[in-house]
Amino acid sequence: MAVTNNFLPPELLRVVDANLNRLKEGIRVIEDIARYVHNDKELSTSLKNLRHQCRIEPLEPLLASRDSVNDVLRPSMQSEMNRTDLRSILIANYKRGQESSRVLEELYKIVDPALSEQFKHIRYELYTLEKKNLLDSNESH
Repeated sequence: MAVTNNFLPPELLRVVDANLNRLKEGIRVIEDIARYVHNDKELSTSLKNLRHQCRIEPLEPLLASRDSVNDVLRPSMQSEMNRTDLRSILIANYKRGQESSRVLEELYKIVDPALSEQFKHIRYELYTLEKKNLLDSNESH
């Protein structure tokens, strides 16, 4: 299902743009580790399919709302720099995706409940994949 911006108030487009990007980026980091480091085809495929559910249509209103140059939290915070190993990267990116999908779920409740449910589905799928991925990788080491 493609995300549409047709019903969103203009002041929310920047929030949606940031969270859609964050959601897809978080999933991509996990996907690439599963694919290239762990050679896990099943997890990689699940993550790729989930990431593709986060399409943005139309893209232009979101791009027009983007103001990354003036983002007040653009500089990295020290807590974002604390990664000790691949597991800490995985955890951070699962949380990033879950939090972003929750923001989108909440915002779309006011304009499009079906899209809200789509983001809720993505969030719960990330919870499931996180548990499987982190417990399985923990048991194999």
